[in-house]
Amino acid sequence: MEKLVTVLSFLFTMLYHISSGTLTAGIHILGAELQSITNKDGLEYLWQADARVWPRHAPVLFPIVGRLKENRFLYEGRSYELGQHGFARDLPFALAEQGPDFIVFELQASPETQKSYPFDFVFRIAYRIEHNRLTCTYTVLNPSQQPLLFSVGAHPGFNCPLLPGESFEDYYLEFETEELYCTELDNGLRSQARQRLPLGSDKKLDLKSSLFDKDALVFEEGQINRVSLCSSRSAHKITLESKGWPYFGIWTKKDCRNFLCLEPWYGIADRGDTSGELLQKEGIMPLEPGREFSCSYSVTFA
Repeated sequence: MEKLVTVLSFLFTMLYHISSGTLTAGIHILGAELQSITNKDGLEYLWQADARVWPRHAPVLFPIVGRLKENRFLYEGRSYELGQHGFARDLPFALAEQGPDFIVFELQASPETQKSYPFDFVFRIAYRIEHNRLTCTYTVLNPSQQPLLFSVGAHPGFNCPLLPGESFEDYYLEFETEELYCTELDNGLRSQARQRLPLGSDKKLDLKSSLFDKDALVFEEGQINRVSLCSSRSAHKITLESKGWPYFGIWTKKDCRNFLCLEPWYGIADRGDTSGELLQKEGIMPLEPGREFSCSYSVTFA
């Protein structure tokens, strides 16, 4: 019992908090993952990782986004095994910097990461809160003398519904356009099939669990820069902005009516006919020696 208490105490100390007074966020050092976002009234916006449904809150996707064909890629004549969304979400980050309303975590390549991903890297994740807005910034640095090939993405899950007495079907998504096309998935891989999202002239999509019977809704070609999760029964509204991100995913588990993930990506799952060569992978980004890449998304809670 004493050992269990010690372990739980250690895990608790790995959770860090930042706040603006209006909004408070809790981030765990494991995966630098957001685990809580609450307003000043204590309303929890983030999915609380019920293991019976989906045991994560807002995992970070690095060094790939989505699934590889046969969970493998080829690089310089060698085959490497790498699971869906990569390994960063399951590794402890180092605390690099912290203030009352911001925090920065860092993950570096190691002999262990290079067994499945043969690159040197420094990956930093920064969170900052201003009033009712949370901004997350990903920075990838290449400290080596070789090009670095990577993808990166976000996977935050939001409680839906937010309030007692509401249902999943009381919510809708509000977009900036009347016309969106999503790519269908087949066992986690992208197919050639695309379908038009059934939006009305009001640019809204009513939520229902059947939308996700075939997995996530995947959007290519930078179609989504901003999307809002809204309630038809209250004034609560969550708006995610990710201007310039080339891919976007919207997902919940099949037959689930408890949460919804809004996911901006710099990277995407393989197609079923991929060659497996990392250099040819769609959505993979090359970073030259000594250079860095940075991208940000923000979430506003109304």
